[in-house]
Amino acid sequence: MQELNDERVLFAFARDLEPALTVASGETVRIRTQDCFGNQVQTPEDELDEINWDRINPATGPVFVEGAVPGGALKVTIENIELDPQTASCTGKDEGVCGDRFDVWSTHLCAIDGDKLVWNDQLSIPLNPMIGVIGVAPAGDPVNCGTPGSHGGNMDNTAITTGATLYFPVAVEGALFGCGDMHAAMGDGEISVSGAEVAGYATVTLTALPDLHLVDPLIENGTHLGIIASAESLDAAADRAVHEMVDLLHDRTGIDEAELVMLLSLVADVQVCQMVDPQKTVRFMVPKYVLESLGFKL
Repeated sequence: MQELNDERVLFAFARDLEPALTVASGETVRIRTQDCFGNQVQTPEDELDEINWDRINPATGPVFVEGAVPGGALKVTIENIELDPQTASCTGKDEGVCGDRFDVWSTHLCAIDGDKLVWNDQLSIPLNPMIGVIGVAPAGDPVNCGTPGSHGGNMDNTAITTGATLYFPVAVEGALFGCGDMHAAMGDGEISVSGAEVAGYATVTLTALPDLHLVDPLIENGTHLGIIASAESLDAAADRAVHEMVDLLHDRTGIDEAELVMLLSLVADVQVCQMVDPQKTVRFMVPKYVLESLGFKL
């Protein structure tokens, strides 16, 4: 297993970046990540108005994966997530769903104690470690790490956790993978504009799949397979994810589209990832027992 520290970070996914590391297909990498603030908020006295906003949402990388080619896919298996002992959360004017209520920034620091996040003396929250920013280089112009898209990016998806596998459409040779912006806990929607932001380590296995052709990222776990889609609104993102799933299942199984749509209406779930970034993100999750009954294979 290789190690990659956080000395090399990117603030936009881009096709022309020099790799920080090159790995063989199927290799596992333990990656050190900074929090979304670039580790600039460590004490209650650290004011968000005074930090360097050019250092926001860093992703460690990029990692060049041998065998990853344009038109194929990159499989990313999340083997482990390790968290630093302190988190930071924030909200403020014009930020998140409730930004109209505030005139100034507010921050809240929390300690991690075992498998809990200590909010205050009265409340501790179960940890849900996840990776907020994860993706590959896009085909066109650079995309800043605060914005999600078909390349991945700032999807802020609570399902991106230990044991999950992601599949990204590859647009450039080597894929140029990066990740960062980990959260110790976050509710679906991320309504304040932040989760429990935390630095740490992500251990991932990167595998090139040159024969798998995708439009948007897929996510797979022990029980479900889903499509992750981002668009200008939640409605548009949901429409995109559902249509792509119908296309994928029809292409793989040959089952009539009307039959698929009626079935998915009974068993599949549209789930909000985040509703606060320049593009909103949803996941459309289908149970694996249904896919198996259809004879579906990715």
